[in-house]
Amino acid sequence: MSPPRLGLGIGGILKARIQDFRVDEIATKIKFDPRGRFTAAMISLTNWETNRFVNKLARILGISRNRIFFAGTKDKKAITKQLFIIDAPVYKVETVEITDVTITILGRTHQKIGFGNHRGNRFTVIVRGCADENGQPLDVESALERVHQRIDEMSQEYGTNKFPNWIGPQRFGKGRPVTSEVGRHVVAGNWKEAVMTYISMEGKKENEDVSIFRKMARDNGISQELADSAPQWLEFEARMVQHLLSQPDDWIGAFRKLPNNLQLMTVHALQSLVFNHLLKNRIQEGISISEPIDGDVVGRIDEKGQLDTASMVEVSERTMPRIARNCLLNRLAVSGILPGSNVMRSGKGRLDKEQAIIEELGLKDVNWIINDIPRLSTSGTRRSLSSIYSDLIVDEVPVVDLEALGTPWSDGPADGSIWHPEGACLRFRFNLSSGAYATTLMREFMQCPLDQL
Repeated sequence: MSPPRLGLGIGGILKARIQDFRVDEIATKIKFDPRGRFTAAMISLTNWETNRFVNKLARILGISRNRIFFAGTKDKKAITKQLFIIDAPVYKVETVEITDVTITILGRTHQKIGFGNHRGNRFTVIVRGCADENGQPLDVESALERVHQRIDEMSQEYGTNKFPNWIGPQRFGKGRPVTSEVGRHVVAGNWKEAVMTYISMEGKKENEDVSIFRKMARDNGISQELADSAPQWLEFEARMVQHLLSQPDDWIGAFRKLPNNLQLMTVHALQSLVFNHLLKNRIQEGISISEPIDGDVVGRIDEKGQLDTASMVEVSERTMPRIARNCLLNRLAVSGILPGSNVMRSGKGRLDKEQAIIEELGLKDVNWIINDIPRLSTSGTRRSLSSIYSDLIVDEVPVVDLEALGTPWSDGPADGSIWHPEGACLRFRFNLSSGAYATTLMREFMQCPLDQL
């Protein structure tokens, strides 16, 4: 993601408490059938990482986690509500009791869902401690004025209700950007390095027992002592270590202890790194991300607000006027590459830029075919450089009792932070299409360091 543009935003911090970040999935329509094989349920999670919740639910139901289907992983430090399709009887699902989980049975269905198979998300996000670029508190009036100023600026820079479609820090691992680093080893077939990176890579502000575990792995490798020291919430790391103790040197088997979608996420995160660098470079060059230039690849925007990758075409001087009009009308969008073995590349000029970024990131010789685990291979795709937000409402919310707020609020602003405990608190409500990140939109308003998101 791009560096913050200091002085243009409201600063502040997100997720000072769990209730400050809510995600309500705008689910795809499900056709119900009382004879359906699957149970459809709307499930609300408080401070649950999606994969860990699915593992817990699968254990309680006595089924494989691969028999639980959902459209996307949500933020952990949040209250989220989303559709799950579960291959288990209704009577079993409705008796499940898990702390901070509310399950509402919708009915039976024959229909599965998969990643991205939803129409979008409705976000309610509170920014606390608004501050100017010098860290001085902003009152409500000043903060709201800056928000509206930024809306006008984004409209001029990117188009009405548009913002850069960055792939957010969650994809890479907020606080421990491990997924793309593991992905580098996966696409190279270096399974030992992939596993050890996932187990041992150090993160920011991790609990002391987690830091000790990771350092032990870095210093001494796999051992029974390492297995015994694994904190209970490092479930995936513990599974990897136990597998290697029982089957030494089976690094591929150890990697497979990660959930299938997390395995795939490591490759996707590496692709995302390329996309974000290309987007950053284009903005820094002063080239529009929503208006096409010669050599761009554009695609149709479907009814869910997503890029239809089957409709991609290259822009030429001859087709430029017509395509530009349709981009302005949000019927088409300019795209950037998520590299793979068989993806449509940009045309002249833009192709050179794509290739330069790929080489700069050390991925020139990667063919994106993973022979050891073929389902991780990717042909690549393209992603819109801009995204659209809708139904934006911004208003004031009251300050809450300090005891209700966690870190970093209790620690106070650090050097380089752009927030102040006496600053205004604003609530943002908006809709995004699936695949767009609320944190990246919020950063456009906040213009703050990533660790405040």
